[in-house]
Amino acid sequence: MSYQVLARKWRPKSFATLVGQEHVVRALTHALDQNRLHHAYLFTGTRGVGKTTLARIMAKALNCEVGISSTPCGKCLACTAIDSGRFVDYIELDAASNRGVDDMTQLLERATYAPTIGRYKVYVIDEVHQLSGHAFNAMLKTLEEPPEHVKFILATTDPQKIPVTVLSRCLQFNLKQMPLAHIVEHLARVLEAEGVAFEPAALRHLAKGAAGSMRDALSLLDQAIAHGAGRIEDEGVRAMLGTVGDEHLFALLDGLVAQDVPAMLEVAKLMDARSLSFDGGLQELATLFHRIALIQFAPDALLDEAERSRLAPYAQALDAEYLQLAYQIAIHGRDELALAPDDYAGFVMSLLRLHAFRPERGGTARVAAAPTPVRKAAPVAVPAAAQVRQSPAMAPAPALCVPSGTPVASAASAITTPAAIAPAAQAVAAADEDWHALVARLPLSGMAKQLAQHCELSERSETAIRLRLAPVHRHLLGKPQQDKLQAELQTCYGRPLRLEIDVAEPATETPAERSRNAQRERQERAIASIEQDPFVRDVVDLFDASIDESTIKPV
Repeated sequence: MSYQVLARKWRPKSFATLVGQEHVVRALTHALDQNRLHHAYLFTGTRGVGKTTLARIMAKALNCEVGISSTPCGKCLACTAIDSGRFVDYIELDAASNRGVDDMTQLLERATYAPTIGRYKVYVIDEVHQLSGHAFNAMLKTLEEPPEHVKFILATTDPQKIPVTVLSRCLQFNLKQMPLAHIVEHLARVLEAEGVAFEPAALRHLAKGAAGSMRDALSLLDQAIAHGAGRIEDEGVRAMLGTVGDEHLFALLDGLVAQDVPAMLEVAKLMDARSLSFDGGLQELATLFHRIALIQFAPDALLDEAERSRLAPYAQALDAEYLQLAYQIAIHGRDELALAPDDYAGFVMSLLRLHAFRPERGGTARVAAAPTPVRKAAPVAVPAAAQVRQSPAMAPAPALCVPSGTPVASAASAITTPAAIAPAAQAVAAADEDWHALVARLPLSGMAKQLAQHCELSERSETAIRLRLAPVHRHLLGKPQQDKLQAELQTCYGRPLRLEIDVAEPATETPAERSRNAQRERQERAIASIEQDPFVRDVVDLFDASIDESTIKPV
């Protein structure tokens, strides 16, 4: 006997063996068990999710010699004939090649005759959306009131192309794409039954390559068995599919976190040498960024504990705002591969963008000074006790927040030695009691800046800073932005500080409110200036015109 491909050999024969689509199976089994049968069903979904399989199981349930039920026997003449495609009262029609009105007229004429050996005549029209408009019109009346012995089952991958008049005459069931876990479990069962040795990691690559289609997964499994000479191995499957392995992806992430561009380029060269898909690499990289972002905001969303523990260090090392940007760079990089000189160049440029837009972290002293010329000062003798020997291994001085207008020479002396940092920072803190001015100086961006601007300073001590945030801005209370704000405050004051934020209505004006009020006052002054201008008033009076205040911008 000739070899039968796995997709046909392991096609489900009953509702119980059907993988996935529980919502459709539940509705159909209840309808069959209660004998509440509709005359027309429409199954929609992408390729390989079980539309034709469900139609055959329905045909067996309707024509089984044991009786109508959701559990056909699978052994009677009707069940075996339908499985083998020899049942005369089960007619499958491909609308792609029989789409004309004449084909539909012949089908409807034959439908009027009673079944030959079965209980019902079951007509399955696959890819029904490809029927012509006249063919749809020809079947409308029969579809609405068919003979009692006729059941229609329509299947399509594009329900939007089906006329509403046809949709309204059918019970519509949308079949979902197969979840990755369901595909892996089914492939494992098939391989165990076939007696083929396999590595579990290889099945995940096959399931990803199938993109939600069980038929595609079984076809890829056939190809993998042939490629591996009767064995399913992770390395062989990745070579067959041209997919990027986890070792390449995590090597790219490691290089990104360490800001090691040569290491990232080395991974790109290895991928190019192995002819791996750069489009797939960017796709997998975007998926990885998505999973890392989930850990930052909703760690419980990842059910796999091993995956969660492996991605946790990257969630701590990468900013939440940068992850969103990195995700955008990865997905847009895929779109631009077709415009790049070649896929390798497009992939490398995406990696360089990921590095170029990475925000720098600490390590540099931030000195805000007025851009005034500095006169040369005479050399000053420094006591031996105050001298600090500088070596290449010396760590950079901590960042210091200096009030605006401080002379450069004073700022330089403030960071001469680590011992002088704390007193200088305390002096800054004592002199700076204005939260609005402090927020304006802090080098914040994104959500952290929004959080600081919408807070009010309620209490400040040597060890803690307490802020008050209005309930309407509660969404700003994310851990990443709180950590960033606390780190900048500690850098500014030169000592460890605990940041505490209470959710309550502020008693005074916040920096964001002051900025809005100042902007509104500037706008009102600009409008008043225009309205009081003599020339503008003459033009308004002469032409009976009006002033569009939305076009006035303060300068």
